[in-house]
Amino acid sequence: MLLKKNIPISYVFGKVKYEVTFVVIYATLIGIWDKYLHGISMSIPLSVPMVLGTVLSLLLAFKSNQAYDRWWEARIVWGAIVNDSRTLVRQLLYFMADPYVSVSVKNFQDRFINRQIAWCYSLGQSLRNQSPTNRLNKYLEPEELEFVSKHDNVPNALLQLHGRDLKRLLQEGQVNKYQQVELDDTLTRLCDSMGKCERIKNTIFPVTYGLYIHFSLFIFILLLPFSLLDTFGILEIPMVVIIAASFFLIEKMAIHLQDPFENKPTDTPVTTIARTIERNLKQMINDHKVPEKIKAESFYVL
Repeated sequence: MLLKKNIPISYVFGKVKYEVTFVVIYATLIGIWDKYLHGISMSIPLSVPMVLGTVLSLLLAFKSNQAYDRWWEARIVWGAIVNDSRTLVRQLLYFMADPYVSVSVKNFQDRFINRQIAWCYSLGQSLRNQSPTNRLNKYLEPEELEFVSKHDNVPNALLQLHGRDLKRLLQEGQVNKYQQVELDDTLTRLCDSMGKCERIKNTIFPVTYGLYIHFSLFIFILLLPFSLLDTFGILEIPMVVIIAASFFLIEKMAIHLQDPFENKPTDTPVTTIARTIERNLKQMINDHKVPEKIKAESFYVL
């Protein structure tokens, strides 16, 4: 996720460097032709690109709004994952009947909580098309890692192990049926959040809509120099470049925001959020091996 400060200009304009280069060359050729060759009158009424520019602005505004809604929904979902992970651990710690503070119960809780941490990392990695089992050996028992490695959906397999343990707790009388229902409800919310993330990831923003906007944008840019010649003359070159860069940057912003799980600086920072969850859960069980916070990569966090 991009931070509020220290965003380099090279990153911003690097996203549209090829488009802007094309516009500079194109506008320069038109300006030179009009100033020195004078073959034919090349000016057109300003109202022509104005109408197209107005329509294009509305389309870009709609696309940007829809793209931001997808990005914001992804962030809301991961906020819910943070809350439900904390809730699950709190319920597990205080619902279990353990009057003698036994080592076996403590080991069970530690294993369960480490598995929840693994689930957060695994979900983020799978959404970014990375290996969902990468580095999970730090949090899972060997038999658990072997079990989840056989599944296509590793986060779902981890929730299955959670459910199996909750069933065993109920059978052994360590939680009553009402507490088991509460724990299962929390697991269900985590599963719902996982499904929402997968829906955002797998639902492609309509390709034709983006192509039509891009095609209209280039027509607008092609017509714009001819309408500015009479007013600005050779100065139409910087004017066209500035206007074109503004439109291209808005379009690129929408393109990046519409896919919040592509491992880009504009992504939802799932790795950083998972690290926050890990720190919180380990502190809840008084684990002294609390990892450090993830440091920002100059102008964004992972």
